[in-house]
Amino acid sequence: MKKTILATAFVALMASSAMAQTVGVTMALFDDNFLTVLRNGIQKYGDDNGVKVQIQDAQNDVAKQLDQINNFIASGVDAIIVNPVDTSATQAMSDAAAKANVPLVYVNRQPVNLDTLPDKQAFVASNEVDSGTLETKEVCRLLKSEGKTEANAYIIMGELSNQAAVQRTQDIYDVIEGPDCGVKINIIDKQTSNWRRDEAQNLMTNWLSTNTAFDAVIANNDESAIGAIQAIKAAGIDMKKVIVGGVDATQDALVAMQAGDLDVTVFQNAAAQGSGSLNAAVKLAKGEKVDQKVWVPFELVTPANIDQYLKKN
Repeated sequence: MKKTILATAFVALMASSAMAQTVGVTMALFDDNFLTVLRNGIQKYGDDNGVKVQIQDAQNDVAKQLDQINNFIASGVDAIIVNPVDTSATQAMSDAAAKANVPLVYVNRQPVNLDTLPDKQAFVASNEVDSGTLETKEVCRLLKSEGKTEANAYIIMGELSNQAAVQRTQDIYDVIEGPDCGVKINIIDKQTSNWRRDEAQNLMTNWLSTNTAFDAVIANNDESAIGAIQAIKAAGIDMKKVIVGGVDATQDALVAMQAGDLDVTVFQNAAAQGSGSLNAAVKLAKGEKVDQKVWVPFELVTPANIDQYLKKN
């Protein structure tokens, strides 16, 4: 009788182990505030749902990331999640996973081959057409509320190899060149900070050294906006005279908004993208159907509604 019970328990244990999914995750880099929230979202979903996740740092190296994907495939993971280093390099990643018949989910950064993803592959993110659009429309509104009919602005872009940076920058132009802005905005200059606060601070410092009058800084992400703010404040410029916008609504950005330094950001739900990507990966591994594009909506954040977002990230 005891042997029967033990055997039954062993079979049950083996069955539950067989059901556990193992998902390999390769992140573009760990040293990024937004991506840390996204990574934590993946880990939490895994912990809460009994999914084993192996998360690795590609350290912003495309070759390293592709090696990680190949190693995941060789180790027999059930699915792979990729936060791409370079979105133009995703075709090789898709091909490797498809050849091995391993489900793959891209998260946050749009793959160049989005419209031709193989079966058992998907993309979970927020639609970047909305991000820079929401940001720039609010910048226009703020400038207009100050009585301005014309203004000068700088654009700080993210990594130029990244689709999000390209789209967010295009969003800015679409808004200021469209009929709804209400203010003629002249772009003095636009350069990349590679998403980084320190590079944005150096860039803004260089712009300030030209003594060119400006009214706004429109950044592709919050880290860049914060870097610009640091440079502007170091130059002794009153932040009430400059409008600064970003994207992501990170905790650091919300602190800057509370201080009156950041005027607008756009909440990108990193935790929801992380949990959504792992949910999609598990479903694909089980043979279930998943939409190839899963959108997590962007949300405008201003001093008027900041309280709703202080505890979200």
